[in-house]
Amino acid sequence: MKIINEMTITFKALSVNEAFARSLVAAFCVQVNPTLDEITDIKTAVSEAVTNSVVHAYPKGNGDITINVKLYENSALITVADAGIGISNLEKAREPFFTTKPDEERSGMGFTVMETFMNSVEVSKNGSHGVKVQMMKNFGEVKRKIVGE
Repeated sequence: MKIINEMTITFKALSVNEAFARSLVAAFCVQVNPTLDEITDIKTAVSEAVTNSVVHAYPKGNGDITINVKLYENSALITVADAGIGISNLEKAREPFFTTKPDEERSGMGFTVMETFMNSVEVSKNGSHGVKVQMMKNFGEVKRKIVGE
Protein backbone atom coordinates (compact mmCIF):
# COMPACT_ATOMS: atom_id res chain seq x y z
CA MET A 1 0.00 0.00 0.00
CA LYS A 2 1.24 3.44 -0.89
CA ILE A 3 0.97 6.23 1.68
CA ILE A 4 -0.97 9.15 0.19
CA ASN A 5 -0.39 11.53 3.08
CA GLU A 6 0.88 11.44 6.65
CA MET A 7 0.83 13.65 9.72
CA THR A 8 2.18 13.51 13.25
CA ILE A 9 1.24 15.70 16.19
CA THR A 10 2.33 15.75 19.82
CA PHE A 11 0.35 17.43 22.59
CA LYS A 12 0.08 17.45 26.37
CA ALA A 13 -1.86 14.60 27.96
CA LEU A 14 -4.70 16.81 29.18
CA SER A 15 -8.38 15.92 28.97
CA VAL A 16 -9.11 19.25 27.24
CA ASN A 17 -7.01 18.03 24.28
CA GLU A 18 -9.15 14.95 23.61
CA ALA A 19 -11.73 16.82 21.48
CA PHE A 20 -8.93 18.57 19.60
CA ALA A 21 -7.24 15.25 18.82
CA ARG A 22 -10.37 13.53 17.50
CA SER A 23 -11.35 16.54 15.39
CA LEU A 24 -7.85 16.89 13.95
CA VAL A 25 -7.62 13.22 12.97
CA ALA A 26 -11.12 13.27 11.46
CA ALA A 27 -10.37 16.43 9.46
CA PHE A 28 -7.13 14.93 8.16
CA CYS A 29 -8.89 11.72 7.07
CA VAL A 30 -11.56 13.61 5.08
CA GLN A 31 -9.18 13.96 2.13
CA VAL A 32 -9.64 10.26 1.23
CA ASN A 33 -13.45 10.57 1.17
CA PRO A 34 -14.67 8.37 4.02
CA THR A 35 -18.37 8.27 4.78
CA LEU A 36 -19.81 10.26 7.67
CA ASP A 37 -20.25 6.99 9.59
CA GLU A 38 -16.58 6.12 9.03
CA ILE A 39 -15.50 9.55 10.29
CA THR A 40 -17.70 9.10 13.36
CA ASP A 41 -16.09 5.70 13.99
CA ILE A 42 -12.62 7.26 13.79
CA LYS A 43 -13.55 10.10 16.14
CA THR A 44 -14.93 7.64 18.70
CA ALA A 45 -11.88 5.36 18.58
CA VAL A 46 -9.39 8.25 18.78
CA SER A 47 -11.32 9.69 21.73
CA GLU A 48 -11.03 6.39 23.58
CA ALA A 49 -7.31 5.98 22.84
CA VAL A 50 -6.46 9.54 23.88
CA THR A 51 -8.63 9.32 27.00
CA ASN A 52 -6.85 6.09 28.01
CA SER A 53 -3.50 7.88 27.77
CA VAL A 54 -4.73 10.93 29.68
CA VAL A 55 -6.29 8.88 32.49
CA HIS A 56 -3.83 6.01 32.85
CA ALA A 57 -0.40 6.87 31.40
CA TYR A 58 0.56 9.83 33.55
CA PRO A 59 -0.79 9.57 37.11
CA LYS A 60 1.29 12.60 38.10
CA GLY A 61 -0.26 14.53 35.22
CA ASN A 62 2.80 15.42 33.15
CA GLY A 63 3.41 13.87 29.75
CA ASP A 64 2.79 13.90 26.03
CA ILE A 65 0.64 11.97 23.58
CA THR A 66 1.70 11.55 19.97
CA ILE A 67 -0.69 10.73 17.15
CA ASN A 68 0.48 9.62 13.74
CA VAL A 69 -1.96 9.12 10.85
CA LYS A 70 -1.01 7.44 7.59
CA LEU A 71 -3.56 7.73 4.81
CA TYR A 72 -3.83 5.16 2.06
CA GLU A 73 -6.23 5.13 -0.88
CA ASN A 74 -8.96 3.26 1.03
CA SER A 75 -7.82 3.25 4.65
CA ALA A 76 -6.16 5.07 7.52
CA LEU A 77 -3.64 3.77 10.05
CA ILE A 78 -3.89 5.79 13.25
CA THR A 79 -1.30 5.40 16.00
CA VAL A 80 -1.80 6.92 19.45
CA ALA A 81 1.26 6.62 21.69
CA ASP A 82 2.37 7.81 25.10
CA ALA A 83 5.53 7.40 27.16
CA GLY A 84 3.70 6.90 30.44
CA ILE A 85 3.77 4.12 33.01
CA GLY A 86 2.59 1.46 30.56
CA ILE A 87 0.23 -1.46 31.04
CA SER A 88 1.53 -4.43 33.01
CA ASN A 89 -0.85 -6.97 31.41
CA LEU A 90 -1.94 -5.97 27.89
CA GLU A 91 -4.27 -8.97 27.47
CA LYS A 92 -6.08 -8.29 30.75
CA ALA A 93 -6.41 -4.57 29.90
CA ARG A 94 -8.25 -5.49 26.67
CA GLU A 95 -10.92 -7.50 28.52
CA PRO A 96 -14.32 -5.78 28.62
CA PHE A 97 -15.05 -4.07 31.94
CA PHE A 98 -11.46 -4.35 33.23
CA THR A 99 -10.33 -1.10 34.82
CA THR A 100 -7.51 -0.08 37.10
CA LYS A 101 -9.52 2.94 38.29
CA PRO A 102 -12.89 1.63 39.55
CA ASP A 103 -13.07 4.42 42.15
CA GLU A 104 -13.19 6.95 39.31
CA GLU A 105 -16.23 5.27 37.72
CA ARG A 106 -14.28 4.01 34.71
CA SER A 107 -16.17 1.40 32.68
CA GLY A 108 -13.17 -0.53 31.38
CA MET A 109 -14.58 -0.50 27.85
CA GLY A 110 -12.00 1.68 26.05
CA PHE A 111 -10.30 -1.07 24.04
CA THR A 112 -13.62 -2.79 23.36
CA VAL A 113 -15.02 0.45 21.93
CA MET A 114 -11.93 0.92 19.75
CA GLU A 115 -12.25 -2.65 18.45
CA THR A 116 -15.94 -2.14 17.70
CA PHE A 117 -15.42 0.96 15.55
CA MET A 118 -12.15 0.10 13.79
CA ASN A 119 -11.21 -2.77 11.47
CA SER A 120 -8.21 -3.73 13.59
CA VAL A 121 -6.62 -2.61 16.85
CA GLU A 122 -3.15 -3.56 18.06
CA VAL A 123 -1.90 -2.60 21.51
CA SER A 124 1.77 -2.85 22.38
CA LYS A 125 4.46 -1.38 24.58
CA ASN A 126 5.93 1.86 23.30
CA GLY A 127 9.62 1.26 23.86
CA SER A 128 10.59 0.82 27.50
CA HIS A 129 7.72 3.00 28.74
CA GLY A 130 4.24 3.73 27.58
CA VAL A 131 1.67 2.24 25.27
CA LYS A 132 1.13 2.35 21.53
CA VAL A 133 -2.32 1.74 20.03
CA GLN A 134 -2.46 1.19 16.27
CA MET A 135 -5.91 1.28 14.70
CA MET A 136 -6.76 0.59 11.06
CA LYS A 137 -9.94 1.86 9.45
CA ASN A 138 -10.87 0.66 5.96
CA PHE A 139 -13.09 2.94 3.90
CA GLY A 140 -15.86 2.04 1.50
CA GLU A 141 -16.51 -1.46 2.78
CA VAL A 142 -20.00 -2.78 2.20
CA LYS A 143 -21.60 -3.33 5.57
CA ARG A 144 -23.72 -6.41 5.94
CA LYS A 145 -27.26 -5.74 6.99
CA ILE A 146 -28.56 -8.00 9.73
CA VAL A 147 -31.75 -9.79 8.78
CA GLY A 148 -34.70 -8.26 10.61
CA GLU A 149 -33.35 -4.72 10.77
